[in-house]
Amino acid sequence: QVQLVESGGGLVHPGGSLRLSCAVSRSIASFSSMGWYRQAPGKQRELVARITSGGNTNYPDSVKGRFTISGDNAKNTLYLQMNSLNPEDTAVYYCNAKAAVVIYWGQGTRVTVSS
Repeated sequence: QVQLVESGGGLVHPGGSLRLSCAVSRSIASFSSMGWYRQAPGKQRELVARITSGGNTNYPDSVKGRFTISGDNAKNTLYLQMNSLNPEDTAVYYCNAKAAVVIYWGQGTRVTVSS
């Protein structure tokens, strides 16, 4: 069974930065795509960043230019660099990995943006 473990969440002031990590129990190169999602209280889970095995990335307009997704194959770790954070970014952030028709999820890490 594949395990994804997120870390790096916490409390940050508006305008600040955080880097989230997702440690994976097998080679991240084995997945067709990986991504970060978030879910704010009372809202649906939404995609914030995706990267394919070919290195293509996509972001919704709400985070484009502020968030960057990347992966380290040697460490089997996916990252999400988040800059210029604002209160609307407050949510639980989840790591996601897709292999063929199987999708794996981590347990999430909470990010709170508040002054």
